[in-house]
Amino acid sequence: MKKYIRTYIPRRILNLRHLYYAWKGAREYGYPSKELIVIGITGTSGKSSTAFLLRQLLEAAGLAVGSLSTIDFYIAGKQQWNDQKMTMLGKMQVQQYLRKMVEHHCDVAIVETTSEGYLQHRHRFIAYDGIVLTNLYPEHIDSHGSFENYKAAKLGIFSYVSHLSRKILAGKQVPRFCVVNAANEYANEFLQFAFDSSYLFARNDQVLYVEKKLLDDGMPLLLAKDVEVRKNGLHFDLDTMAINSRLFGEHNVSNILAALGVCQALNIDIHQVIAKLGEIAGIPGRIEFLPQAEKHGYQAIVDYAFEPKAMEQLYSVVRLLNPTRVIHVLGSTGGGRDIERRFTVGTMVGQRADIIVVTDEDPYDDDPETIMKDVASAVRKTGKKDNETLFQIVSRKEAIEKAVSLAQPGDIILVTGKGSEQAMVVKGSLIPWDDRSVLRAAIIARE
Repeated sequence: MKKYIRTYIPRRILNLRHLYYAWKGAREYGYPSKELIVIGITGTSGKSSTAFLLRQLLEAAGLAVGSLSTIDFYIAGKQQWNDQKMTMLGKMQVQQYLRKMVEHHCDVAIVETTSEGYLQHRHRFIAYDGIVLTNLYPEHIDSHGSFENYKAAKLGIFSYVSHLSRKILAGKQVPRFCVVNAANEYANEFLQFAFDSSYLFARNDQVLYVEKKLLDDGMPLLLAKDVEVRKNGLHFDLDTMAINSRLFGEHNVSNILAALGVCQALNIDIHQVIAKLGEIAGIPGRIEFLPQAEKHGYQAIVDYAFEPKAMEQLYSVVRLLNPTRVIHVLGSTGGGRDIERRFTVGTMVGQRADIIVVTDEDPYDDDPETIMKDVASAVRKTGKKDNETLFQIVSRKEAIEKAVSLAQPGDIILVTGKGSEQAMVVKGSLIPWDDRSVLRAAIIARE
């Protein structure tokens, strides 16, 4: 029935029900976003990581924080894993969580804000004060029809925030602001909106796509210099400050800068919070190392990467670690999502990993074996041989166990596609799942 409705009723009409729930939720919970500072984070990638980092930095500055992201729902120190396979929750849940944040005396709410959520009006009636653009590049085209439509949705989020009325908190007017990646080729389009203040970030080895006049006029720019990617994390200089982070992956430099940009917008002294960056050991499900593997002489990493750019970022970390072999558990999403990605990612991994175990991921209503065959066909074309360096196992649990059984000292196991997600979508149902728990159990069972 749902498939019939989606086929014959225009999407813009179907999405009106989400607009109704957004209005109803705000009204029923008393417009909670008007009672705290609300920061939206959008972009193609890095949203959840930036939200996680920002939360830590704001708490280090003494603020009570709540956040809603792909990773978790967090309210003033209490964490609940996101088990709904959805970033922007529907049917009044965003407003319900915002009300809980107010009740727990949060000062700031961080809301990961997606283009899909924008199309479904889930952002409506949220009184944002600031919005962050982590980056923008072609992805999620299946949901939007074209990159131009996708970009238009992201721009729509910025436009929405820029036109909101300023709120009064503690007797003071809260200014509206944006934080934009200056190294993104579409940066100027996001800087066209009328914010009270705009903040930029980039690395000094990147091309800046921002009008020179904006910089000459003094628009703040956080510029990372002398970036070093080390085996124990990241190092770079920011003005006179040395930034050390235990996070892996050069892309996390941008995520750190985005979070610091928000701190700057909120008039938080960056010197006050940079020490916290050295304490953050990792981000759940984002290049997350499982320590249980280390005593066996190999390493195991769970990562959310499911598209080419994120996969390349993951392999840049793998190259730094210089393993003997890479054993990669790989799948691809169903539900009509970017079928071409199956072949692109399959080829990438086939060229980079030594052994690939192709498995189920989130099939939705699709046949998981059909998805697996598409991925495996691309892997096979890179020279991998069935039952030697290429395995196809439908059960994701058994696929992970197979990878663990093959691991030897010096190897790295990669399990990608789901990160810290707490569910798998099969035939319209959410099946409880956690790659990290399954991988951890497989490692322990082998002992």
